[in-house]
Amino acid sequence: MVEPMPSLNVLGGPLEPCSTAPLTGFFRDGHCNTCVEDRGSHTVCVVMTAEFLAFSKYVGNDLTTPRPELRFAGLKPGDSWCLCAVRFAQAHDEGCAPKVRLAATHARALEVLPLSVLSTYALG
Repeated sequence: MVEPMPSLNVLGGPLEPCSTAPLTGFFRDGHCNTCVEDRGSHTVCVVMTAEFLAFSKYVGNDLTTPRPELRFAGLKPGDSWCLCAVRFAQAHDEGCAPKVRLAATHARALEVLPLSVLSTYALG
């Protein structure tokens, strides 16, 4: 049985929702909840930009094309999504990371990214 980790955000508080339209999260519960089985650590709640979506497609993760068989409608700029922490770090290194909703970003993201980096992209 898959056991979710505690729903805490990077600020130490309760994890806020990321998005229900489109429905996001490893558990597709609208939150960036995670578990040991979530090897991608889909923990960073971001707001998509055209620049990031193009970057993600370029590095082999097309987030814009619908995949109905996976219940995935495709993303567009402005959509919120639980992004893999490593992909966010890669986008940060390349200078195209999207904005982050810290209260909706799971504390597990801190295993990959320091809070100082996440805070740089925090939505005001």
